[in-house]
Amino acid sequence: MSIRKILLSGGLVVGIHSVTQAQHAVWANKVVAVSSQKAEGKEAFSPEKVLGEPNALPLGQASNEAWIPRKEGTNEFIEVRFSKSLVAKQVTVIENFNPGAVAKIELVDTRGQKHQVYENKEPGPIPEAFRALQVTFSPSTYRTIGVVVSLNTKSVNGVNQIDAIGIADVAETMVKKEFQAEKNAVSFDSAMVNLGPNVNTKYVDTHPVISPDGRTLFFARQESPQNVGGAKDPQDVWYSTLQNAQKKTWSQAKNIGSPINTPGPNGLASVSSDGNTALLINVYKPDGSLDPKGLSMTRRTKTGWSQPEKVTIDDYYNDDPENVDYYLGTSGKVLLMAVDRKDGQGQQDIFVSFRKEDGEGWTKPRNLGSNINTKKPEFAPFLAADGKTLYFASEGWGGYGKSDIFYSKRLDDSWTNWTKPRNLGSTVNSTDFDAYYTVSAAGEEAYLVSARKGIDNSKDIFRINLTPTFRPEVVTLVRGRVLDAATKKPIVATIHYENLLTGEEIGVAETSPVDGSYTIVLPSGAHYGYRAESKEYLAESDNLDVTDRQKYSEVNQDLYLVPFAVGQTIKLNNIFFAQSKYTLRETSYPELQRLIKTLKAYPQVEIKIEGHTDNQGDPALNLKLSQDRVNEVKKYIVSKGVSSSRITTEGFGDKKPIASNDQEETRRLNRRVEFRITKK
Repeated sequence: MSIRKILLSGGLVVGIHSVTQAQHAVWANKVVAVSSQKAEGKEAFSPEKVLGEPNALPLGQASNEAWIPRKEGTNEFIEVRFSKSLVAKQVTVIENFNPGAVAKIELVDTRGQKHQVYENKEPGPIPEAFRALQVTFSPSTYRTIGVVVSLNTKSVNGVNQIDAIGIADVAETMVKKEFQAEKNAVSFDSAMVNLGPNVNTKYVDTHPVISPDGRTLFFARQESPQNVGGAKDPQDVWYSTLQNAQKKTWSQAKNIGSPINTPGPNGLASVSSDGNTALLINVYKPDGSLDPKGLSMTRRTKTGWSQPEKVTIDDYYNDDPENVDYYLGTSGKVLLMAVDRKDGQGQQDIFVSFRKEDGEGWTKPRNLGSNINTKKPEFAPFLAADGKTLYFASEGWGGYGKSDIFYSKRLDDSWTNWTKPRNLGSTVNSTDFDAYYTVSAAGEEAYLVSARKGIDNSKDIFRINLTPTFRPEVVTLVRGRVLDAATKKPIVATIHYENLLTGEEIGVAETSPVDGSYTIVLPSGAHYGYRAESKEYLAESDNLDVTDRQKYSEVNQDLYLVPFAVGQTIKLNNIFFAQSKYTLRETSYPELQRLIKTLKAYPQVEIKIEGHTDNQGDPALNLKLSQDRVNEVKKYIVSKGVSSSRITTEGFGDKKPIASNDQEETRRLNRRVEFRITKK
């Protein structure tokens, strides 16, 4: 068959052109023969690296993600097959490094016959550092199922690499777009910075987990003499605290100790937004041994950490228990896991599980789908505080080394619809191992593990600054304490936060048993309500509208709980009316539903609902407005099945202010609805 046209491209090939997607274009999916190889299977430089779409980086340099023949300087070949046969019009070969050695290309038809479509009798070096060799020709009557590429490696000095081989039944280019290396890579404000000897040692320091407030760094240290089991202890959990935020210095790391650490392999997968709950790899058995087929949860106590308890997940299993990662989202309701399951895409895949409504256990793992997972391992998932931005390591998406770090954005609540993963670029990813990427709620800095420039050449933990363009979406961190309204003493409580418009519970958190402190993270774009609940107390709510918030911020808000007793008054902070009217807004319904639930749970309780305004406007009109508003609240409660006889109402207008009316910031506190327990 005659050759009609040869196209040479010096750009990075990243996918299939939209024109060919409407037709057919396929990349090799199986290697059937090879003259020689430097490695086998999934290893760097192996023949399998030619499979799939072009993905080798960096361009113009030897890459782990492209095939290298073992016998440099001799004639070499590789033969591949495709998932489907085509009446081909073109073949494309991606030469990642030292291009120009391709001497012959043959198509293999469905009968096994070979048809030469390209020959270069004088191959040799070309000016480009890499190229896409595209050969087009007239279609024939046979269907192509394979390709043989032969190289005269004597003609081009040094390492020759091939990254991908593809065919198409159209003549248009198979590449989606061409651009210089690094043009589409994520950019960073600075180079990676080693966290130094207070955190890193000559031993392997890995799997960093930064607390959402950015003040505590948990990580794993392997085979250190200071591990609980000594130098033979495979891995312990350590932690360090931020000493100086401006200088970004960390305290001398400490072993977190028992009961989290044992003589076996221990690892902290994630920590909750409040810092009071930690997710651990392995199941901790009563006899002190560890079962790798599962995970555990531990909670902070007044004296340390509780004995880890097994986390129950429906239909949980992992066919490769030695390779597993978990991450608990800051909401406390989403659990990511990297496991090897029969319902996966290939090897280790990333799955998601959700906390059940009753809080007891987790749902069956759901695969994140082919937008994230490949036939090769995907692992080390980290879900940013916005609940949408996913960072993970992959050996299947291709890149600069054995595993690279990527990020993707969740597009909807199916958890299977994601943007195409984007490589974080050569600032983060190297030709070696890079993984375990973690970001604080502020999204300004990332921490990760890399094998480059570590102490005594070991794996170390590094920090890097993110540009605003590539940070997760904006969140607001809310922290405070939950206190007894009368005694001002801390209370052990559970914090629930919800979207006031939809009523959907977004997350849960727990207070510290030491000082009653709590921390929650609210993604921008909604109006939230949050409340503290504890036995023998009435829940107090508050709210925060971050719909239009454009930058990270922190809010301090203490919550006061009122004992469940006659005479106690509780402010309903999340009741909203149209301005100067008594019409209830829908954002009030979640708060009222909780009051209704309490009244139904305690049918003997009677309450008085009281309304108040500020001093702006006519006092008589304010008095009427306050009465109309509490009547409207009662009307709603009664409509949901609570007897009218259990509720009385009174409007006070501006007669009982609790704050100054001189400025709006304090005046708004006087506009309120409360209820008082009159009978229990």
